[in-house]
Amino acid sequence: MRIRYLLLAGVIAPLLAGCNDSLESIDISKVSNKVEYQLSGKIVEDMRKKGMARNSPIMLRIIKEEGELEVWKARSDQRFEKLVGYKICAWSGRLGPKVKEGDRQAPEGFYELTQANLNPNSKYYLAINTGFPNAFDRANGRFGTNLMIHGACSSSGCYSMTDEQVLEIYALARDAFRGGQKTVQLQALPFRMTAENMARHRLSPHYDFWKMLKVGYDNFEVTKRPPEVAVCNKSYVFNQDTGGKGLNPRGACPPMSTPPALAAALQKYNTKYDQDYQAALAKFSDKVWYDPTEAERKAVVAKLRQGRELAYAPTGTALEAGKMVSIEEYQALLANPNSKQTKGNVAAASAALASARPTQAPAAKATEASTAVAQAGTASAETTASVPVPTPNPNAPVATAAAEPPKKPFWKFWAAE
Repeated sequence: MRIRYLLLAGVIAPLLAGCNDSLESIDISKVSNKVEYQLSGKIVEDMRKKGMARNSPIMLRIIKEEGELEVWKARSDQRFEKLVGYKICAWSGRLGPKVKEGDRQAPEGFYELTQANLNPNSKYYLAINTGFPNAFDRANGRFGTNLMIHGACSSSGCYSMTDEQVLEIYALARDAFRGGQKTVQLQALPFRMTAENMARHRLSPHYDFWKMLKVGYDNFEVTKRPPEVAVCNKSYVFNQDTGGKGLNPRGACPPMSTPPALAAALQKYNTKYDQDYQAALAKFSDKVWYDPTEAERKAVVAKLRQGRELAYAPTGTALEAGKMVSIEEYQALLANPNSKQTKGNVAAASAALASARPTQAPAAKATEASTAVAQAGTASAETTASVPVPTPNPNAPVATAAAEPPKKPFWKFWAAE
């Protein structure tokens, strides 16, 4: 099993190294105006081939475990397709959300970025504020400041890119805002939330939080549209019709429903997921993934720092430094003081172990915030393309006040179609 995952990391690493194919050779010293930097001919041509207007909306997606930042962009049919991926040079901490100032964790969750989030005067060349803390974070007492996507390849809670990468990401966001996009959605995810990955991480103390994020991940996978995000009962909810009622991030959720066509598509998606999850549980049996510490990740890529400034601090990917271990070894690693884990995490792992045998219920059903499957009705959706989506960009801001004012849900735009 260990050999298999080493081989997996060996395959993924070269792919990530090629994630920056849109970048032509950029000499930063010759960029006279970084704020007005014009995208290379190659990436503009890639947009054309994929049916994307230069100023069409974008979405950012971070896959922390793989160390990748993806830029998705709207095509002419208003669905989003991945335009380019960038290898994240440095992110601090390990998998799991940011909870408080100074914990060195990089945020996980769904964030809405406005033009005000762009910082052209960052000491790290250029920066984009992630929007942490959002309504969910505040409702759950999570706090921290200045959590950015920036250059310089050095992180203390941020997602740090190279200067060349952030120059291009900044330009993509700038052009989208100039094209009329009001908010850019940032999805910061621990890993691709497939059945196998969820099974690998089933004993993590963050697992319940990740199951909630997975609902938003699934909505995007089904529709290829950034989901409408809101918060109530201290939980994320996605693409929900509340009958015009506002949501209080700390208050109880009102009655909600999912549009029938979307609910049917999610039901089909989750049926396949449940089958795959059970197969993954049988495959891994008494094995689980050990998520490496930041120090363990840095050790794998230590040679990359040679000959560079001390501030340059690449951290490598969790896939390169992590490993599959037995349940017993996993619990011992968590209990090791050098891993900086708490006794509470060991207790969480033990409790999860008791319910993580192959007889447990599929993980996809743990979060019922979306109520998608229960209200599927008789609608049918055989493919992603059959799920109706609105023409306007649906990136509605996450609630920032105690209660959101009522707004027209995005699915109402196509009710008459």
